[in-house]
Amino acid sequence: MQQVEIYSILLRKAKELAKEINAKAIVLVYPPTEEVSVEFKGPVIIVGREFDIESEYVKKLPLPLSIGLNNLLNLVAAFLKGQGIIEKGEWFVYVTEDSIGIKRVEERSIVSNELFDRYEGIVQRTLEIAIELSIEGREGKPVGTIFVIGDTREVMKHSHQIVPNPFKGHNLNILDPKVKPIIKEFSFLDGAFIITSKGRILAAGRYLDVDPKSLEVTLPQGLGSRHLASAAITKVTKAIAITLSESGTVRVFKDGQIVLEYNPRLSPRSL
Repeated sequence: MQQVEIYSILLRKAKELAKEINAKAIVLVYPPTEEVSVEFKGPVIIVGREFDIESEYVKKLPLPLSIGLNNLLNLVAAFLKGQGIIEKGEWFVYVTEDSIGIKRVEERSIVSNELFDRYEGIVQRTLEIAIELSIEGREGKPVGTIFVIGDTREVMKHSHQIVPNPFKGHNLNILDPKVKPIIKEFSFLDGAFIITSKGRILAAGRYLDVDPKSLEVTLPQGLGSRHLASAAITKVTKAIAITLSESGTVRVFKDGQIVLEYNPRLSPRSL
């Protein structure tokens, strides 16, 4: 039996399960084919694939598969809750290419809709780069760095250059595949990368002038100045920060809090 046939069976079973438990949405995680037809009278969320599907029920959510299934589902839950599609305590059904599951939406959800709406492609690409750096390092050596995305006018006000800016005068965009190795090359610089909401890289080697203590930023013990600065810049501005620690852990910050934490060195890279 071919993969597409198996997936069609999984979709049919997902629809039956959704009806039985009164699920509010069906989530397709990286479906293997564009020919998906759930015929579910409710939202269908397609995660990862850029299929050309037009439907009032279908919503697309580009997220990298490499962050792991659990993180993907947590972000999907936050998205559904933020969009008013689902409430605390309600369920959605998810389908991968070889499994079906259910997830209940918890009350705690601190992921902003900006992560999906305004910055969706930018955050996805930055996460991909951070995860690759976690696994590969730079020239085989671990690196730690910060990416600050969005609200760049305010971010620039609350930061200053500590080394010559290698991106000054260049119109380089993080969405351009050719730019990825350039970012990796400069990942050794102290300070942060500053990226606009459209993906343009304004600067690297930027020191964040924020005082976590005065902003009452608190993080779990063991996290150092890089994470405190990332949390603080997202509290004093509307930006999102993504940090990579030398231990390999990738963390996403919004409104002064960690909204995603993932170490690809410790987690399986596939679903």
